[in-house]
Amino acid sequence: MKALTIRQPWAGAIAHQMKRVENRSWKLPAKHEGARILIHAGAQPDRDAKLHGDHLDVYSAIVAVATITGCHWSDGWQCCGAWGFARTYHWTLADVTALPEPVPAKGRLGFWTPGDDVLAAVQAQLQEVAS
Repeated sequence: MKALTIRQPWAGAIAHQMKRVENRSWKLPAKHEGARILIHAGAQPDRDAKLHGDHLDVYSAIVAVATITGCHWSDGWQCCGAWGFARTYHWTLADVTALPEPVPAKGRLGFWTPGDDVLAAVQAQLQEVAS
């Protein structure tokens, strides 16, 4: 399973606040459409973000799992509601499951593959949530 690093507060908003679009400057590679991915909260916050609240102060950790359902370009209007930024690719997300406890992990740019220990810790929490 691949992971995607997203700065806070956006990673927390995906995990806990119904943000279902990720804004990117690059188009989603077709091989990732429909894929289940790990949402990783990066080590540094987005200093321009004005969002505050619980779960938004976790850094360098996997915080959720989501499915990427599609990708489209936004031509300057908010087709995905308040979360969709203008003149960016919108990666749409569904089936988001927040992890009860963040799993520490060092992130990377783009899609990356976490170590077996991180994947095992995430899988154990997903099984716990499902039961």
